[in-house]
Amino acid sequence: MCGITGFFNIENSLELALRALETMRNRGLDCIGICGAGWLEHATDTESLKFQQGSELNVLGHRLHSMVNFVRQPIAYRGRLVANCELYNWKELGEKYGIEAENDADMLIKLIELKWRELERARDTGSPDPSVDHDIPETDVLRMLDELLAEVTGVYAFAYWLGDRIYIARDILGIKPLWYSTSGGFAFASEKKALVPTGRTDIKELNPREIFGYDLQNDTVTTFNRSFFSIQPEHTQPVENIKVDFRSLLENAVSVRFPDERFGILFSGGLDSTVIAYLCKTLGKKPGIDFTCYTAGLSEVQLPPDVEYAQRMAQELGLDLKVKRIGLEEVEEYLRQVVPLVEDTNVPKVGVALTMYAACVAAREDGIRVMFSGSGADELLAGYDRHKRSAEINRDCYADILKIYERNTYRDDVVSMNNNIELRVPYLDKRLVDYCLKIPAGYKMRADTNKWILRETAMDLGLPEELSLRKKQAAQYGSRFDKAIGKLAKRAGAGTKTEYLKQFYDRHNLKLGVLFSSGKDSNYAMHIMQEQNYSIECLITIKSQNPDSYMFHTPNISLANLQAEAMGIPLIEETTRGEKETELEDMKNAILRAKKEFGIEGIVTGALYSNYQRERIEKVCDELGLKVFSPLWHIDQEKEMRQLLSIGFDFIFSSVAAYGLDKSWVGRRIEERDVDRLVRLNQKIGLNVAGEGGEFESFVLDGPMYNKRIEVRAMEVIELDEYTAKVNITDAVLVDKD
Repeated sequence: MCGITGFFNIENSLELALRALETMRNRGLDCIGICGAGWLEHATDTESLKFQQGSELNVLGHRLHSMVNFVRQPIAYRGRLVANCELYNWKELGEKYGIEAENDADMLIKLIELKWRELERARDTGSPDPSVDHDIPETDVLRMLDELLAEVTGVYAFAYWLGDRIYIARDILGIKPLWYSTSGGFAFASEKKALVPTGRTDIKELNPREIFGYDLQNDTVTTFNRSFFSIQPEHTQPVENIKVDFRSLLENAVSVRFPDERFGILFSGGLDSTVIAYLCKTLGKKPGIDFTCYTAGLSEVQLPPDVEYAQRMAQELGLDLKVKRIGLEEVEEYLRQVVPLVEDTNVPKVGVALTMYAACVAAREDGIRVMFSGSGADELLAGYDRHKRSAEINRDCYADILKIYERNTYRDDVVSMNNNIELRVPYLDKRLVDYCLKIPAGYKMRADTNKWILRETAMDLGLPEELSLRKKQAAQYGSRFDKAIGKLAKRAGAGTKTEYLKQFYDRHNLKLGVLFSSGKDSNYAMHIMQEQNYSIECLITIKSQNPDSYMFHTPNISLANLQAEAMGIPLIEETTRGEKETELEDMKNAILRAKKEFGIEGIVTGALYSNYQRERIEKVCDELGLKVFSPLWHIDQEKEMRQLLSIGFDFIFSSVAAYGLDKSWVGRRIEERDVDRLVRLNQKIGLNVAGEGGEFESFVLDGPMYNKRIEVRAMEVIELDEYTAKVNITDAVLVDKD
């Protein structure tokens, strides 16, 4: 575990790099290193560095926490490398390529330079400059790095600098963090907060599926898109064979991560962490394998469920367990540390981070430097309740793994690293991930039992039956820290938990654009993100000329500008002919405009169940380096409708097209009794309560974020047949709200 940074084509790069390294101090206390184009210095701290201050434009920096031998960074051979990595097969790679290396980072730079020389020999360029060959196309170098990294088992984030080129990359799942900026030169760091004080204005998280190249001479960027995992072809072997393969891969994922020192396990007594702990016990019988389990919970309540289960499982399995319980006042002190660390006021994210932070504090006090985590099992093996409502479980698991770096891994990394602890996550071993994404959905979800194959594995291991039957409870609830945040918010007079948490982090989480259809789902999704302290910079509306568009809402879409005006949010509009796939290019152009004009970092969608829409939006955003937020995904449809009404949304049905509905439904405000009727229709004929099957479209007249409401003064109702009707709003104005 380390911290890396670099500043290129930027004045005072040396000073900025030192500032970034100081911000990331806890990422490495063993050594600090820094280098420019013609010099290299290492020391135990910044004050001991002896370089000459100068007007350096290009600087690499590194903080070292040594786990595998002790090789100071930056490492300099032909080029220079800074890396935050744990490569579990570095010795095997050395044997394969005949490379002698001191540790994994040393192996990485030597392997890069070996492959670079192969490129040169293949082109026979005869460059007179031994440090760099400008004649090798950038795409060839990026492809070479991609092929090289495909051979690596482990996690990493690194930068390699050779001549006028620098390359950055991270492991394909994004377990090791990396952020960058291209505003006035090029800068990167392991943590976003390390770049903020340096004046960078467009800080982005590197998409793990990209390798990023920067040309110092021309100030240009080239990216290479890496292949991700697939859910096809599904495994066709008998289930018993699949269980054997799954267990074998999981055991290997655990054993290769054993450090050469005592370590800890984040332990809730739940399925995921108990399986990891039991495997550590049974596989780690060789001398030197020693570990302690750690759990945390609120002290001012009845014994929190996770603490209770952790104690029961530890006693039954003979595990060494330490419990960290903290009171309400200490929770608030921890929040002052945790919220700025994760750079987010999202309540669930903070609750999980707080639980993990408390456990890591206890481990740090014991001198622990490596912790195992059960993170990733829910995403990989369909562990969430929303998976029970999914018709395409493996596609949802794929989407969860695709975005796990946005939701979980950065949070977990900064929390553990702030305690000088390296986190290891066996469930996110890439070989295990690749295998599990192809396990048939019926072996992940069976008879309403999620993570079925992992529960079966637990029973095969001889673990208690109550463990395999225990329902999942999120860490913030199992520890009771979510309740603590609620109590603190109430005591502080805050309207919501998010409002209370804002005092610890005075920035918006991210700048977002909303794919805005004028209907209830996109409106509600935007409201949720606003409530979670995300900044909505603009709305993006696609006006399809095809009324039967596969992607976009069409009824009364021309009135989206009135809704934008009512909320005081800029609107970007893009017209499309609505052809099935080419309409995606029009959407991409609109999103790109939003990125350029408003600096958005992500997109909000109102997707509920449509994989067709969600996957295409995610693909476009992935290409543009944007994150995707779908806060309504697989929400209970009746719950959504009732919540909309309870928080003040006012909307009409602008069209209906389903048995059981007729023209009497369109053009009037929807009320609770209408939801009751929809629920009865669902029970009778299977109609989607939220209209997810195309049964109806909606138009929002008012909502919590509207400064004015929309008054419809004239409309035209068109009845196409007994069960199909639509309304064209011909006159609508904004009026003051009561």
